[in-house]
Amino acid sequence: MNIEALYHRHKQNWAFLYNQDTIFLRLRTMKNDVEKVQVSYGDKYDWYRTETKIDMYKHLADERFDYWEVKLKPLFGRLSYRFIVQSGSEIIYYAERWCQENAAPYDFGNFEYPYVNDADWICPPSWVKDTIFYQIFPDRFANGNPLISPENTQEWGTVSTKTNFFGGDLQGVMNHLDYLVELGINAIYFTPIFQADSNHKYDTSDYYAVDKCFGTIDILKELVEACHQRGIRVLLDIVFNHSGGNFPPFIDFIEKGSASRYADWFLVKDWSVAHGDSGKRYETFGFEHMLPKFNTKNPELCEYLVNISLYWLNSCNIDGYRLDVANEVDHRFWRQFRDSVKAVKQDIYIVGEIMHDAMAWLQGDQLDAVMDYPIRYGVMQFFAHRSIDSKAFADIVSAQLVSYPLQVIEASFQLLGSHDTARFLTLCEGNVDRLKLAVLFQFTYYGAPSIYYGDEIGMEGCDDPDNRRCMIWDQDHQNEELFSYYKKLISIRRAYPALRYGGYKFLHALTGDRSLAFMRWDEEERFIVAMNTSEEAYLLNLEVDGDWQDMWTDEELHSEFQSLSLRLEGHGFRLLRNIK
Repeated sequence: MNIEALYHRHKQNWAFLYNQDTIFLRLRTMKNDVEKVQVSYGDKYDWYRTETKIDMYKHLADERFDYWEVKLKPLFGRLSYRFIVQSGSEIIYYAERWCQENAAPYDFGNFEYPYVNDADWICPPSWVKDTIFYQIFPDRFANGNPLISPENTQEWGTVSTKTNFFGGDLQGVMNHLDYLVELGINAIYFTPIFQADSNHKYDTSDYYAVDKCFGTIDILKELVEACHQRGIRVLLDIVFNHSGGNFPPFIDFIEKGSASRYADWFLVKDWSVAHGDSGKRYETFGFEHMLPKFNTKNPELCEYLVNISLYWLNSCNIDGYRLDVANEVDHRFWRQFRDSVKAVKQDIYIVGEIMHDAMAWLQGDQLDAVMDYPIRYGVMQFFAHRSIDSKAFADIVSAQLVSYPLQVIEASFQLLGSHDTARFLTLCEGNVDRLKLAVLFQFTYYGAPSIYYGDEIGMEGCDDPDNRRCMIWDQDHQNEELFSYYKKLISIRRAYPALRYGGYKFLHALTGDRSLAFMRWDEEERFIVAMNTSEEAYLLNLEVDGDWQDMWTDEELHSEFQSLSLRLEGHGFRLLRNIK
């Protein structure tokens, strides 16, 4: 047995409270190295009378490791526990301070979940896992009020650049809410709408004003209310990592230097550097000298930023914030931010832009979830670039599934494309069938799927700024069949809870293979999602039992001898349902 591969630690994604009386425990072992794992657990104050043993189940596996899992209900809110790991005739007892062939006394070195404190419960808003987001880049969605468009507004649909404007605004969104209702989404994520100089608005100059090219606070209030009446929640994008170059406190800082009352609001590197070489004088986002980074160690600045959040929450009754560059802002500020906004609206959704391991931000005291870029990257490799096989893709997904507590996975923001990425259809070289398979995975996986405006009607675009083309409203230039596909998938996902937060396991993912199958289930029903990403037909044999109905074709299938054979055409798929 490879004992060096054994890994567990209390809290975070290895031992977490899923609901008020259930704790999940996970253990990592070397892949295909261990045959059985048990947990020996009890109450540390009464071990001999409470000790219990329970089998763990192999939950998932990636390229190197197996991950075992079990759900427990502590009798008195506490857990003391150790693992009993078996490989052939070899048995190892694994605890926090020892790993040996014989069990140590119960009172020394066990892992502990010290106490089930409600305040430590990682509890994202329950509504998120039932949500389908639609991301809108306001300047490019629809022009509803030409009177407020910038003077240099370009003709709708001409070439998108980093600096031009097309006049999209909040009234334009209002005018197309019926379109979004028809599609079936139930949340909108707006990229920044606050006053700024650029078309993307990530260079905020006034955090307390809706950009004059988008409208006013009154039209925002009206839009939010109209969305809520239609069952659509609203998520705003806000930037607390940096401001724009025309942010008044920054201008004061530049003009007065160390004499400015705002001097400590920014991260100064060297006061002796001349103004003309400002990039070396203060920290910036990336190397953009007009995007100065905030110093969130300053209490006055922190209060100012938090009050901005409360202002929009209280005045417009929004439902969440997407936090730009969340990983570059200190943890203490995010704790202050979370406590403040959650005190006003407990179920507000706080999602951060973090592209790497985000567990440090996801312990119930800062963010609710993050944008799931690791899954997007795997989807891009498998479905769009076709650079990995189904086994490698399943390994990526499995590794991500065990990276966070389950409730965080359920509340993750699942995207295929955004204003920061090339459009997924373009990554698929314009192949709509490949896009459809990626979307099928997205809508049958955990988290809240997000549609980047226009993807549902076949819009394309390379990296920024080409990915920010104007929305196509001419139906003659829309892919109506693709729109219907999205619409049907959304309807199916919203109809069946097992597709949103049921169990998940891979049924078929092989080295060198381009077909994939996985199962979702809950106490009521099971679903099989099977797909073939190659051009050639494939006969897929799955070890499952029962009668199944294809939700796309209404075909009925029956498992013979606990085996189900599925013929998948090139780029074909099956979505099967079985009622237990």
